[in-house]
Amino acid sequence: MRKVLGIDPGLTRCGIAAVSGKALNKSQLEFTETIKTPASESLDKRLWTIGNRIREIISQQEPTEIALERVFAQANLKSVMGVAQISGVVLYLAAEFDLPIRFFTPTQVKAGVTGDGRASKEGVSNMTRTLLGNIEQFDSADSADAAAIALTAIANPSMESAQPTKAQRAWSEAINRSSK
Repeated sequence: MRKVLGIDPGLTRCGIAAVSGKALNKSQLEFTETIKTPASESLDKRLWTIGNRIREIISQQEPTEIALERVFAQANLKSVMGVAQISGVVLYLAAEFDLPIRFFTPTQVKAGVTGDGRASKEGVSNMTRTLLGNIEQFDSADSADAAAIALTAIANPSMESAQPTKAQRAWSEAINRSSK
C-alpha cells in the first residue's frame, strides 16, 4: 500500500496531507495539517519551524513517497520565493529520509483529481472531499490542496512529473542565454 505525503508549499501556510491507497477512488486520508508561520517572524525561523514540523510528520506518518506542488511563476515574486524556499526544505527532507519525491503542477493536480486541468479551486476541493469519503472539513484550503496533490500521485503512479514543464524549460533557456 502506498502512503503519499502531499505538500502544498507555502511560507505563511504550508498544507500537509498523508493519503494511503492503491487507486484514486480507493484512498484514505490518514493525516492533515496546515503549518502556519507569522510574516513578522524572521525567514530563518519560519523555514526552521516548517522544516522541523515536516520532519516530525514524516517520522510519525512514515510515507512511502512525497508529492509536492511544483513552483510556478506568478505575478507575486515574494510568494514564489516563499514557495521555492519551502520546496527546497522538502527536497532536503526527502533526501534525509530517502523518500522518492514527485512534482505536480497545479494543472496536473486539477486534472488528476477532477479530470479537468482548468477546474476551479472549489471544484478540486469538493472532488477531493468526495474521493476521500466526503470528509467534512480540512483545517484550510491548503491542507485540502495537499490531499489533492497526494491523490494525484496515487492516481498517476507512473507519471514522470519531475521533468520541467515547457514554460519552465523556456525560462531556463532564457536565463542561460542571458548569462552568456
